[in-house]
Amino acid sequence: SEIYIHVRMLDRETYRQQEALGVMGVNLLYAAFYHMREPELLIRSLLDDLGWERVEVDMIRFAGPAFSGVDNRLMALQLVRGGLTEAAMFTARGEAVQLAEVLYQKPVMVERGSFRPVTKATLDVLERGLELFMKEPELKAEPPVVLMEMTLRHLTTGDAIDTNDFLQRADTLMALGRTVLVSNFRRFHRLAAYLSRYTRRPIGLALGAINLGEIMDEKFYNDSEGGMLGGLGQLFKNPARLYVYPHLDLESGALVTAQNFPVAPHLRHLYAHLLENRLIQGIDNPDPGLLRTRRREVLSRIQNGDPQWEALVPPAIVRIIKEKKLFGYS
Repeated sequence: SEIYIHVRMLDRETYRQQEALGVMGVNLLYAAFYHMREPELLIRSLLDDLGWERVEVDMIRFAGPAFSGVDNRLMALQLVRGGLTEAAMFTARGEAVQLAEVLYQKPVMVERGSFRPVTKATLDVLERGLELFMKEPELKAEPPVVLMEMTLRHLTTGDAIDTNDFLQRADTLMALGRTVLVSNFRRFHRLAAYLSRYTRRPIGLALGAINLGEIMDEKFYNDSEGGMLGGLGQLFKNPARLYVYPHLDLESGALVTAQNFPVAPHLRHLYAHLLENRLIQGIDNPDPGLLRTRRREVLSRIQNGDPQWEALVPPAIVRIIKEKKLFGYS
């Protein structure tokens, strides 16, 4: 039986790194003997006599008969929940992987969401954004790594995370063959900055127009990071680009796009600069039949036994929801 971990050393001095690695090794050996039947406790104990400011554990993988009941997807979630890392990744086969192993010097396309469930509209946002991203000259037609990102905010109900609910979402994303990123990034610019550790190639973010409210709101940025300008500098550094899917206001019938998105008067010139330089690009070819889709309404129909939800969800997801009775389907 085996436990694989990847540790990123954060101390500047070599002797401090050696000391931290030694402590980590002792913690791992102790945990393997005494916490092997409690993998979540095993993970937490890795930082005994250390701190998040000295080491980052961004991958852990359990294998062998002693850990036959361990789901490595849950272990990736536990790394993020426990503060050992800000992001962890697993493949469509449920295998924990190191970010550098997947992302090193490759273009990256990301869609973040709650994915409860994945709808046809969710996939249309990604596919239309991907079409624009592939046309960027810097890619030279190289296929990007596509990530579906779930943040702890999207996974938290009240003050708790339902691990069974997390696994149901992971099951549906894996049915689509997608690699999943679990992160603690509330802000888009911190996600882009983290990905930039592993690649200098372009980064694309596919999102709905409603999410531009977070990006163009000064309250979402800290003075320690240089405020809004510092945050946007991190966001568009790589370079990253936002591909914005239109949002239909169901009450007014108005269509909100990247071009007509309302921003504060004193930010209009800044926003116009981002548009003119194609750092923010509008998706002009959305599927009109999907603009009225709302994830919560689809979830409600699944749970209430209304069969109309099936027309709003990709066939592969319909099958797995029915087979595994996901999201309260009965």
